[in-house]
Amino acid sequence: MSKILLICSILLGLLLISQASSADEKIGFYELKKGNLHLKLTNYGATIISLMVPDKHGNAADIVLGYDDIESYKNDKVYFGSLVGRVANRIGGAQFTLDGKTYKLPANDGKNTLHGGPKGFSDVIWTVKTHKEDSYITFTYDSAENEEGFPGKLSVSVTYKIIGENKLGVKMVAKPIDKATPVNLAQHTYWNLGGHNSGDILSHTIQIHGSSITPTDKELIPTGEIKSVKGTPYDFLKPKAIGAQINENFEGYDINYVLDEVKNKRKVATLEDPKSGRKMELWSNQPGVQFYSGTMLKDSKGKGGAIYKQYAGLALETQGFPDSVNHDNFPSQVVRPGEKYKHLMIYRFTAS
Repeated sequence: MSKILLICSILLGLLLISQASSADEKIGFYELKKGNLHLKLTNYGATIISLMVPDKHGNAADIVLGYDDIESYKNDKVYFGSLVGRVANRIGGAQFTLDGKTYKLPANDGKNTLHGGPKGFSDVIWTVKTHKEDSYITFTYDSAENEEGFPGKLSVSVTYKIIGENKLGVKMVAKPIDKATPVNLAQHTYWNLGGHNSGDILSHTIQIHGSSITPTDKELIPTGEIKSVKGTPYDFLKPKAIGAQINENFEGYDINYVLDEVKNKRKVATLEDPKSGRKMELWSNQPGVQFYSGTMLKDSKGKGGAIYKQYAGLALETQGFPDSVNHDNFPSQVVRPGEKYKHLMIYRFTAS
């Protein structure tokens, strides 16, 4: 009997090892190369791992903060490069009411829900639907009913595509299957145009095409107001160094801008690094962008032995307004069966 138990135990162990190996094999690394751009991604969180871009002298550098291995992405708390959802940004009180029913969500940011919950779209394995190395890759994910507390099933896809010599397009699409649900996807890459390990981004200049912001309380939950940036540190209507007004009384930026619309197209922002000459321009079809100056980055261990300190990178997350599900005056994020959520982003990289 003991021999039989021993054999069963060994077989069970081998089966578990095999299952673990096959699960690990679902996570892969992928590349897109075209023109001046070389992009690396993983289907864990549909994450951008690196982007090589030339400077004004033609020397390429990786301008994306990240990690060397998947385990670090699994333990990540700052969402390096990932696709966040089902609802990006914060939901106050970790709950909302839709069609007369209140949905309670798991809180993972104090008493609030952040970026879809403890296991949002940034922490799941996406399926690679199509991959053409000189052009594009599409990841898909089927979100289950009540996943992280959200109603209904949701079919999601994200396509990363290199356009021409120097543009990167991102297309996020979501379709509710059986119930109305809020959807607000965001791409959460941290950028440093000097190179991911080149120090801080305080000398970068930025122009944000948003005349207003949605102010927040101490927990970064919008108050429901929409206020002009005029006369405040948030005014980047004209290009200005990011660090120009950061000091002991104003530590940095983590705020949603209400984007201005010009001829039905929204140019979100222009970011420049004076030393390398690299410039990144961003367009989107979304009403808002979260500008985050990397204030909470503190001695994060990154790829290639880099240590990311405060302000090592910044995020520009085009999005619907934070906590829209709890503010009737904000653009609705509710998508119903038969409707489609579509979120477009285009980056253009140049150097001079």
